[in-house]
Amino acid sequence: MDPGRVAACALVVENGWNELREGDLRVADLSELRRSLPIHEGAPRAIPKFRSIGSVSRKTSDLASHHPAYVGTPTKGGRLDREMISAFIARSAEMLLAADALRQGIGTGDLYSIPQDPDELDDEGNSAVEGRLLTRWALHRERNRGLCARKIAQATKLGLPLQCEVCDFDFRSIYGDLGTGYIEVHHRLPLHVSGPRETRLDDLAFLCANCHRMCHRSRAGESWRTPSALRAEIAKSAP
Repeated sequence: MDPGRVAACALVVENGWNELREGDLRVADLSELRRSLPIHEGAPRAIPKFRSIGSVSRKTSDLASHHPAYVGTPTKGGRLDREMISAFIARSAEMLLAADALRQGIGTGDLYSIPQDPDELDDEGNSAVEGRLLTRWALHRERNRGLCARKIAQATKLGLPLQCEVCDFDFRSIYGDLGTGYIEVHHRLPLHVSGPRETRLDDLAFLCANCHRMCHRSRAGESWRTPSALRAEIAKSAP
């Protein structure tokens, strides 16, 4: 889902679920933000009206007029708008934090240098409701070899096992020397909760490759889950 839609809906929420007119400076700022998103490649330069101030204002109208409490005739809108509205109604604080994290990442330039990652999309090519860029950013951070190495070194020094915190898988016990010292890491808090701050070792959980993928796997309304949430999923599916 377009992360710009996350930012647009955040503005509508902050505006009391009301649309924002073209003369509102917040609309101009959001237009510039949406045009600058790295997932759009050359479109802003090739299409002058791409994510224009007028189109952003109309998008806020779509989002405002499809809220369940709206009185009147809604604009055309679409499925993605309705999904975004539902996400903000169900998880307002979380989604507002997601929008803020996106703004910060784009403002600092951190998101521009991160390459695309196939895992930022689900099996059908859809992105999570928080947006492709947050998922891309999270995966990029977790694949930082230096960070993972420091987490493993800390556990080794403390005599803690290098095993998955969800399923207890131990690479060494299965693969012998080849698996010695190997494990993957996952942030206990997503970017939209922790914010784009420096990662602390206590922020990281040890996961096997399978559980790590399941923690990030996208499905309707979510793309990130904690190790404890994944354990709950496993418990629900157990016979």
